[in-house]
Amino acid sequence: MNTLSYKTISANRNTVKKEWVLVDAEDQTLGRLASKVAKIIRGKNKPDYTPHVDCGDNVIVVNAEKVKLTGNKMQDKVYLRHTGYPGGQRELTAQQLLNRKPIALVETAVRGMLPKNKLGSKLYTNLHVFEGPSHNHEAQKPRTINLDDIK
Repeated sequence: MNTLSYKTISANRNTVKKEWVLVDAEDQTLGRLASKVAKIIRGKNKPDYTPHVDCGDNVIVVNAEKVKLTGNKMQDKVYLRHTGYPGGQRELTAQQLLNRKPIALVETAVRGMLPKNKLGSKLYTNLHVFEGPSHNHEAQKPRTINLDDIK
């Protein structure tokens, strides 16, 4: 037999079909929300997933300020940053970060679940987080999905 009757198809930039999806973060647990959104952004929920290609969807997350954390994480979870100056380490609790910049909680959680390389940086641009129920991507006609249906 000279030819194969089957071939493993590897997706590339030209053959990928990207969509826009809308996710409502209201009353969702932060970590579970972030892991499912990261899976969608990465494209792992699609049958033609290829690890080295951006084959995921563009995700719009609305109501980011209504996300919840379990246990005492609102007071105990600490987000660190550094100003770049000696002694410039600053810390914020999750509650302080939520009050100051509500979308940062979701963005930080999802970014931490993406690859730490050039592909991860490119994938992160496919995440759009908004405070409140409105967003500015109506022209893309996003498809609303229920995160409880995603494994």
